[in-house]
Amino acid sequence: MADITPEFRKAGKTEVGIGGGSAGLAAGTGARTTLEVVVIILVAVVVIGGIEFLLWFNEVPHYILPRPSQVAAALVKEMPRLLPHWGHTLVVLGAGFGIGAGIGLILAAVITQFPFAEKVITPYILILVTTPMLALVPLLILRFGFGYEPRIIAVALASGPMVMINSATGFRRTDSAKIALARSYGASTLQIFWKVRAPAALPMILVGLMIGAIFGMLTAVGAEMVGGGFGLGNRLTTYSSMINMPEFFAVILILSGMGIAIYVTFFLIGKKWASWET
Repeated sequence: MADITPEFRKAGKTEVGIGGGSAGLAAGTGARTTLEVVVIILVAVVVIGGIEFLLWFNEVPHYILPRPSQVAAALVKEMPRLLPHWGHTLVVLGAGFGIGAGIGLILAAVITQFPFAEKVITPYILILVTTPMLALVPLLILRFGFGYEPRIIAVALASGPMVMINSATGFRRTDSAKIALARSYGASTLQIFWKVRAPAALPMILVGLMIGAIFGMLTAVGAEMVGGGFGLGNRLTTYSSMINMPEFFAVILILSGMGIAIYVTFFLIGKKWASWET
């Protein structure tokens, strides 16, 4: 994960990594930033316009691949119907991610302070990471029904390990010289953790939260597709079964916007609170 970790830097410094894209938009005003924004907009216009023209010119039916204009029209038309389902998805994502992230942070703190706990917990975390959570959704539905519970549990199981792994990596990256200096001043283990380890681990914690939130969103949508009568995932299944492709891609557009919003939110939080690392 370290090779693709967003770098939270203040405006005016060169920004590298996957954070550079959103950083260019959030870095502030300036000739270079304005040029980048204009180029991004022009590329988007050319790509979308090109797709629109090609689909229109080749007379591709909307039930095979709708034109962008048809997707936009469907998004506006269906938005009143989609808003309640969007709310259900946000509830599942918020609750599941909150539970999973909280447990993941606690476990990360425990395993970095107690090596024996790491030997006990790590095998189960690896099982959770390598197990597709959607495969467990039918079993959870059998146990908890078609309500929120199975979806929230699946989201928590998907996001928690991501938060734990990245947070534990951050806790271990603390400079040993800083820990030794803190001990020389009589700092306790708890004080070292809160005053030295936690601040140093903040960038990796934010990356873990970002990845966990995105994994949680994908799991929430997948769980809604597997079972239940509400949520954006349910709308995807409904529209695809009815061959309503413009509406189907409108939901895809909403989910893409949610993913981008999650990424930008955590990037901006990191830029404000963790840019000191650079």
